[in-house]
Amino acid sequence: MEYKNKHMKHLSTAILVICLSAFVSCKEEPKTQQEITETKETKEVTPVTTDKIPFIWEGANVYFLLADRFNNGDTSNDEVLDRTKETAVLRGFEGGDIKGIIQKIEEGYFANLGINALWVNPLVEQIHDSVDEGTGNTYPFHGYWAKDWTRIDPNFGTYDDLKKLVEVAHKNGIRILMDVVINHTGPVTEKDPVWSDDWVRTGPQCSYKDYETAVKCTLVANLPDVKTESDEEVKLPEPLLKKWKEEGRLESEMDELEIFFAKTGLKKTPKNYIIKWLTDYVRELGIDGYRVDTVKHVEEGVWAVLAEQAKLAFAEWKKNNPEKVLDNNEFYVLGELYGYGIDGKRFYDFGDQKVDYYANGFDNLINFQFKYDAKKLDYEKLYSKYSAALHTGLIGKSVMNYISSHDDGDPFDKERKKTFESATKLLLTPGISQVYYGDETARSLIIEGTEGDATLRSKMNWEDLENEDTKLLLKHWQKLGNFRKNHPSIGAGKHKMINESPYVFSRTYNKDNVVDKVVVGLNQRKGTKTLKVDTIFKDGTTVIDTYSGTETTVKDGNVTIKSDYEIVLLEAMK
Repeated sequence: MEYKNKHMKHLSTAILVICLSAFVSCKEEPKTQQEITETKETKEVTPVTTDKIPFIWEGANVYFLLADRFNNGDTSNDEVLDRTKETAVLRGFEGGDIKGIIQKIEEGYFANLGINALWVNPLVEQIHDSVDEGTGNTYPFHGYWAKDWTRIDPNFGTYDDLKKLVEVAHKNGIRILMDVVINHTGPVTEKDPVWSDDWVRTGPQCSYKDYETAVKCTLVANLPDVKTESDEEVKLPEPLLKKWKEEGRLESEMDELEIFFAKTGLKKTPKNYIIKWLTDYVRELGIDGYRVDTVKHVEEGVWAVLAEQAKLAFAEWKKNNPEKVLDNNEFYVLGELYGYGIDGKRFYDFGDQKVDYYANGFDNLINFQFKYDAKKLDYEKLYSKYSAALHTGLIGKSVMNYISSHDDGDPFDKERKKTFESATKLLLTPGISQVYYGDETARSLIIEGTEGDATLRSKMNWEDLENEDTKLLLKHWQKLGNFRKNHPSIGAGKHKMINESPYVFSRTYNKDNVVDKVVVGLNQRKGTKTLKVDTIFKDGTTVIDTYSGTETTVKDGNVTIKSDYEIVLLEAMK
């Protein structure tokens, strides 16, 4: 959660695999059900399975959700810690929790959507009281106001719930990205006293004039900034010691800390305490990666240590749980570096200096530029630009693209008028895709009576799945999402245009004995259409259009498909 001004952002897969596919996306959104209704003449077949394709982070399809707003799986924890004050619109806890997420995984919601990685907001224990800034009370339902990094907040559930979430997700082929915060604690309230000044600063507020004024400062008023630059050993803050003592776990927590610091050789500094607490979840549960909050507000060396310790913790978990290991991937680290865009390649410019965060532990950075590129560039310009960038200056790294998020007040399609286009552009662009909960169901991003980011954080609109238009939209996201999930070449492969009009392109991935080739075409005519497949498919190859379910054969370097869709997704039959 990035804070951009004086106003607090509250709610801030080695096996050789050859997969040949062709994919066609639409230029315009379907306007009526008739436009995307399957023709009765279409021969429906079951798409080829792709179980042997390894999971590759650079081609992942990530789903980001706020636990409290997604699904309520346990009503018994709706009102805890006396968080009962009346709040401003969408500023309090709404009941969603970890059990609700597990419920949706088990129901197959994410599998149907082609999701293979799940990013959930921070789940650690939050401040107990609310904050009133004149717009009404706000509780920490978003998870970015930590009180105790060693516990799960009771409104979200329990440690056992989180353990089950990881286990259920893994059984369903879904990796877990844990959202982590090191930059700050939660705001100070009567119930949540400020930590000692050897741990945090309460000023000055960041002015963003240079590196110094973006790092050694508080993001907003009343959000104590952890002194991550400090190399001085410190004792634990009294409020935390008191809390642990009351909960009967002071001795065990202190013993664990001694073991960690003796094992790692790290100094007992504020940043290293938090790194210990965060990596415990990896070491104990097998968390697959981090989404790191407020990257530019913490010294880059801190992130390098966090990444190193998390990778060691993940390796330790794998060694201790060989029967649960999914693959050979290392721990993945993705960062929120507010203002970073793919045009910047590896660097972020503070004005007085440039920093390469990729060289400091990060595998991926959120691409805040995507929404602008998606607005001004056509499909070919968008796809070719991102492919070129990722295979030159960002080789071995990636970016994560999104169309909406929890704190971006100017998303790609705020009024939800380009929902089909949103899916086609996001899910087919090179890089990692981030689906924000409700993108696939056109959850409204404009809620009457809200202030600031609250409008972006409404409850998941499950009730709209009863509507035919929402069902059609969801099906579009599901088809594209599953195609992306099944073919790492979409996000991690190289792009090449085959035909300009009607638009056809290929993506190819060939790395570490994994070979994946896909052909994608957009803006095709309805009815019978012929697509040139370049050298991707050999004559005589039986392929299937996974969008319409139509089977056909390659002849003279072309495939002919009959469907009422403008999108064709071709995949070689085994």
